[in-house]
Formats: sequence, C-alpha cells, structure tokens
Amino acid sequence: MAKKRQVLGRGLGALLKDTETVVEKHSEISNFQEIPVSQIETNPYQPRTHFDDDALNELAESIKVQGIIQPITVRKMSDKSFQLISGERRLQASKRAGLEKIPAYIRTANDQEMLEMGLIENIQRENLNAIEIALSYQRLLSECKLKQEELGERVGKKRTTVNNYLRLLKLPPSIQTSVRDKEISMGHAKALLSIEKIDKQLAVFELVTKEGLSVRATEQLAKQDEFAKKENNTNKESSYEITQLQSKLSSHFGTKINIKSDQKHKGEIKIPFISLEDLNRILEILDI
Repeated sequence: MAKKRQVLGRGLGALLKDTETVVEKHSEISNFQEIPVSQIETNPYQPRTHFDDDALNELAESIKVQGIIQPITVRKMSDKSFQLISGERRLQASKRAGLEKIPAYIRTANDQEMLEMGLIENIQRENLNAIEIALSYQRLLSECKLKQEELGERVGKKRTTVNNYLRLLKLPPSIQTSVRDKEISMGHAKALLSIEKIDKQLAVFELVTKEGLSVRATEQLAKQDEFAKKENNTNKESSYEITQLQSKLSSHFGTKINIKSDQKHKGEIKIPFISLEDLNRILEILDI
C-alpha cells in the first residue's frame, strides 16, 4: 500500500480518503497498474474546457524524457474500458508523446461520486482559470446538492472565496471570456461586478482592455460610477422635494410657482402675476 500523498488539499483528502485507499460504501480501488491509453475514454465531468496547446506540447516532451510522474485516476467500466476521473492533461500529453500505456489508479465509483471526485480533484490539482473554477463550484452546488459551507470544506476554501468565484458567472459573456482567457484578472472582474448596470460594466470593461488599466484604476472607475449613481439618486430625491414644494406654494399663492435649483442647491423662486391687482394680492399674502 503506497504512503499517503500530501499533495491533496484538505477538503479533497477528506473526500477521496486518499487515492490509494478504499472509499467506504461507494468506491473501491484495485491494484495500481498500467493500462492502454486506447481503452480510456474522456471524463464527461471534466471541468476544464480550454487547454493551452503549447503547455500540452511541453508536458508531452517532459513525459518522453521522464515518463509519467503522477499516475492518472480512472474508474473501471468493463474489463477493457475505463473512464477518466482525473488527469486529463497528463492523458492528452501522453497521447502526444506516443505512449501506448499509462500508469493509473483504478476505482469503481457511481456517477455521483464520479462527478464530485472529478470536479474537486481537478479544482485542487489543475491550474484552472477563474471561470472554470466558478463553473465547477456551480456544478457541485447544483448537481451534487452541496451547500456553500459544505463546498468550502470540500475544496478547502472559505465560503466568501467560493462566493466570489460564483459571482463571476453574473458577468456578461464577453467579460467572462476575457477572464477565462486571462486577458483581465479576477481583481478586474470583482471591480466590474460592483457596477450595477450591464451597459456601464461593458463600457468600463472596454476601457480597461483598451488602455490596459490596472485593478486599482478599474476600482476607481467603478467608484466613480457608484458616486454618479448616488448623486443621481440624490438629484431625484431633490427633484421630488422641489415638485412638492412648488405644489404647496402654488396652492398658497393661488398662482403657478416655479422653482429652479442646480446641483449646488442654488436657484430661484418665480411668482408670476397677471395684473397690478394680482401683484397687490401676492404682496398682501407676503405681508409686504
């Protein structure tokens, strides 16, 4: 029996009970062995949707020289059929390196465990981009029926961290794509999320990508939008109050009163009259 590996995250180790041991009641592991690459089918629960071609070629060259250092994990479907649980990059690179067989740990697992193990182990081990992590978290919540607290324990992350990733999925598709392709960072994305209106999000995003703005500069732009929003709300409240006051004064003087006010709350009150008698009436009301 191989020694316990320390590369697994705290949550992952708790879930998998170590790759070399028995997962009680649900999945069992057979002897470690090399299996034909041609007998391994792709993991349908693979969270990674984008692989860097140059990185795969570099890994393939490394495998040609050093072989597979970290075995993949598969589940047995039949005597000559296996389904990948984790190690998609290693499997793809091994094919490019021309390997006919690959070292693997073999499990028996149901579909639910397959999904959970595949998602969590890939989140822990692979350099997934922020959107792929967010989508994996979402699948664990919806398909595995996990709560955010449970998910945090599984992946060894705080609930706030998990929530920050999930919020990325609220961004417009074009911004999500930019995060996925690492054109902007998660810091940029968080700043954009603080902007409520999508059209303003996209406008700031376009400026960020065009000018190559830093996260700090993006945060400043987002704050300006927040200030403008508050100022607009203040103006709306002020406009409502002025309308109410105009109505009261018009009723008091028996004529249509007009009040003008600027953003600095400076302005004027106009009291129109239609004759000398009407003017004297207004002056009497003013007690002048």
